[in-house]
Amino acid sequence: MGAIIQAEQHQLDAGEEGHNQYLTFLLGGEMFAIPILNIKEIIEYGSLTTVPMMPEFIRGVINLRGSVVPVVDLTVRFGRQTTPVTKRTCIVIIEIESDGDKQDVGVVVDTVNEVLEIPRAEIERAPSFGAKIRADFISGMGKIAGKFVVILNVNHVLSIDEMAMLGQVGGTEPEMMALPA
Repeated sequence: MGAIIQAEQHQLDAGEEGHNQYLTFLLGGEMFAIPILNIKEIIEYGSLTTVPMMPEFIRGVINLRGSVVPVVDLTVRFGRQTTPVTKRTCIVIIEIESDGDKQDVGVVVDTVNEVLEIPRAEIERAPSFGAKIRADFISGMGKIAGKFVVILNVNHVLSIDEMAMLGQVGGTEPEMMALPA
């Protein structure tokens, strides 16, 4: 598996014109974004090893330079049907924090779009209702050229503790809706 893009891991100056950089990507025809500082790299889809008795949204694990990295299908995590793998499907390696530790998690996306700067003034609060995914998965709604992009809260979407709990109960996303947040 070769790296398609190696993300720059530099910190933006907090006062730098009030902009944040986000990696945008498509899932089921909808645009989503993740802060670029959470992205480690983007790799081609492939070489997944399935793991028995995992929640449906865990596609498997990959070997990333000697480390075992779980791979999450975000469309299934959001309670939707999985999308077919195409030549543009890739895995975005994201660094998340769990109990003070950092861990890499891969997420399957239909296609990566681009890195965009979204001014803080163009980011609205997450809607409390009407979204097609859980409200705690959304950190905000960015306005880009008159359209909205859903900015994901990766520490909630990819919560290791929550995913482990779902694995123990054999849960899937619809069942998780009944679990306390």
